[in-house]
Amino acid sequence: MTIQGWKISNPDGNKRVIVTKELPGQRWLEILTRADCRVEICTSTRVLGIDEIKKGMGDRCDGAIGQLTEDWGEELFSALKSAGGCAYSNYAVGFNNVDVEAASRHGIPVGNTPGVLTETTAQMAVALTFAAARRVGEAERYIRAGQYKGWIPSLFMGDLLWQKTVGVVGAGRIGETYARMMAEGHKMNIIYYDIHQNKTLEDYIARYGQFLESVGLAPVTCRRAETIAELLRQADCVSVHTVLDDSTHHLINAESLAQMKENAILINTSRGPVVDEAALVAHCRTHPDFRAGLDVFEEEPDLKPGLTDLENVVIVPHIASATKWTREGMATLAAANVAAILRGYPAWQNPDIRPFLGEDPPRAAPSIVNAEAVGVSLV
Repeated sequence: MTIQGWKISNPDGNKRVIVTKELPGQRWLEILTRADCRVEICTSTRVLGIDEIKKGMGDRCDGAIGQLTEDWGEELFSALKSAGGCAYSNYAVGFNNVDVEAASRHGIPVGNTPGVLTETTAQMAVALTFAAARRVGEAERYIRAGQYKGWIPSLFMGDLLWQKTVGVVGAGRIGETYARMMAEGHKMNIIYYDIHQNKTLEDYIARYGQFLESVGLAPVTCRRAETIAELLRQADCVSVHTVLDDSTHHLINAESLAQMKENAILINTSRGPVVDEAALVAHCRTHPDFRAGLDVFEEEPDLKPGLTDLENVVIVPHIASATKWTREGMATLAAANVAAILRGYPAWQNPDIRPFLGEDPPRAAPSIVNAEAVGVSLV
């Protein structure tokens, strides 16, 4: 029986897996088909509620692939377990929408999709940085409205970030990659804030600085800030790449915005609630030379009142990972997580997940965040 709004792939499969959104590419479907799965996919573009997902599960469901826009907590994991389910994967690297403890209580492994979003997300942060610095959004709206009447020396003058200082909040894989892009491409000095020292980044920038000196150019530098306030005061541009937890909720608020330079740039491609959006709106209204670029929002898909009216803010609809390679890779990893658990395979422990994107993937689940808690063996 097919539920309205859902379509079926491999109807004769012995295991039943539901997928709450259509995913890009075909390889992910091939992975689940090879694992003898009947795959039921919701075709709606709406965000599904808990009751709709439970209806999709029905009374028999072996596994599920869900979205970061859905609330996967006690109610859904209880329903999945009751339906005979033993595998769940988030179609995202983050899992703030998942109550991992609830999943573990029900013995359900939780997968995610790391390792394929790094360069893509960092690249979008770079794009937003220069779109904001060079006032690209304002200029495009101006010309589309028919207001452009010819070249003017003072028209849409922005900021030159060459050899200035970029602040990176959260120097994990994406933050480190963004920092390298800004140092290599635009000779910017790096100041970063993270609870852990990133010695790899520091050493890389030191060696790159030595290379620049060897060819007669000014070196770039990298150092770790003692406090986030120190970073905010010194950086010409601040890009946020931190995780979202209690310590980072509203990390960028009215107080921290006031510590930044009058003409600073704030970029957020991490998680919406890291930035107090109402405070940002108020700050941008009173500081016209301050600029921001946002890919994520505090209450997606809703935006705080006034945000869309601001000319000094560039906003895009959560597309930092939206390249064909990345989104298809995410689908591959999510499907591989579910298929591997259903087949009784162990969980992969190597942070390099590229083998799963090749022709002969390992017999393992690429990334299970609660493997030890639910007794999944490690490889």
